Amino acid sequence: MQRARNRRADGLQRAEEAVLQYKKSRPGTDPALILAMSLSELTNSLQEGLLSPEDVFYSYMEKTLDVNKDLNCCTGILLESFDQLTSVASNKEGLLYGVPVSIKENYSYKNHDCSCGVVVNLEQPAEKDSVIVEVLKRQGAIPFVKTNLPQALLNYDCSNPIYGQSLNPHNLQKTPGGSSGGEGALVGGGGSLLGFGSDVGGSIRIPCSFCGICGLKPTPGRLSSLGIQPIYRGQKSVPSCPGPMARDVDSLALAMQALLCDHMFSLDPTVPPIPFNKQIYQSSKPLRIGYLESDGYTQPSPSMTRGIREVKALLEQAGHTVRRTHTHTRTHTHTHTHTHTPHDLRPHEISDGKWRRLNIDVLLCPMIGPAFNFDYCGRITSVLSYTILYNLLTFPAGVVPVSTVTAEDEEELRHYEGIFKDHWDKLFKQAVTGGEGLPVAVQCIALPWQDELCLRFMKEVEQLVKQSRK
Repeated sequence: MQRARNRRADGLQRAEEAVLQYKKSRPGTDPALILAMSLSELTNSLQEGLLSPEDVFYSYMEKTLDVNKDLNCCTGILLESFDQLTSVASNKEGLLYGVPVSIKENYSYKNHDCSCGVVVNLEQPAEKDSVIVEVLKRQGAIPFVKTNLPQALLNYDCSNPIYGQSLNPHNLQKTPGGSSGGEGALVGGGGSLLGFGSDVGGSIRIPCSFCGICGLKPTPGRLSSLGIQPIYRGQKSVPSCPGPMARDVDSLALAMQALLCDHMFSLDPTVPPIPFNKQIYQSSKPLRIGYLESDGYTQPSPSMTRGIREVKALLEQAGHTVRRTHTHTRTHTHTHTHTHTPHDLRPHEISDGKWRRLNIDVLLCPMIGPAFNFDYCGRITSVLSYTILYNLLTFPAGVVPVSTVTAEDEEELRHYEGIFKDHWDKLFKQAVTGGEGLPVAVQCIALPWQDELCLRFMKEVEQLVKQSRK
């Protein structure tokens, strides 16, 4: 463990020295201008030669080093990225030419560990890059940092004995979520504008919700998982999905478009060769939207409920059809407190047979939040029913920030009792207390293999929320 920490410290120090040296050689560079750009603005400027990959790279490297000092979100700088920078011009035609990207620690990168926060996995460096890392490089992106995760992955906090606890960029007394929590913290803190995580029960969506960014859990199998380390092998029933995390939905769409290319399809023949459908993503056809205010299992926090009601109203005003879907509530069969399982949700009630009968295109539903106080994620598994259901059903699911917690939300939370007033409801209330000012998100769902439609719905929500703020 100490050797791993020393390697991290050495990498951070060498990166800091390289940044200082570059700044001395380029005193006129304005990092603030670069950091304020969206991914689409940045890629356009790079392609047109208005910005150099070097200026962009060192601006984000410097910002990452600063963010990491506060949030402890990085497990190591990929020093090879400095070498890649010198040859990136050979990939100028790539959709992500010159874009620095961050990757979750369990993504294989040649000669670096994929520990998954577990000591026994240290000092077993990857022999080659994961398929996604290889494709990102082919598209001109520069993976430059690995980010933190919880010990053994299967947790929605972000702490392990090797690299410690990561913190939330909006409130240092809160968790950034997990398991892709280092990514959530780094992107939410401005140190990366495009990151890649993985999701088996909410591990992309929860950090995005907690840290106020956008994220997509694609349909399992849409992106290659080769070289993304699981904590244990052979778990096929609910597969983990790699996916992008970013500040806005357009960035997620560009990332998916870049990855869904012939190079990925040839590197991993198990991935269906379905390129990104821009026509669906850019469509303006009115949507038929199913609407779920509660899953009947865990009562949403006041800010979760307010967020989804506000978005529902905006969608209706914009001419979309929004119809309420019915859910069953979980039931007590014993008088003593007991563990509830996702089976109480009756997942068949939200199956694709049911979906088509309702004649809906997409589903709007609550997203877990706001960010929890420390030491609660491992004690409240029941609330994961809001996210893990869509892993089980293999539906693509995305998260969009839509609001922030208000003083009124906090006051209403004081009277929160939950659906059953049991141990889980009490813990959830304690977990989200003290969240004023924290991000509030909603979840957007589509049927399997309709990832572009899911993103299109997310974009619609994002735009309507921005317009309403103006």
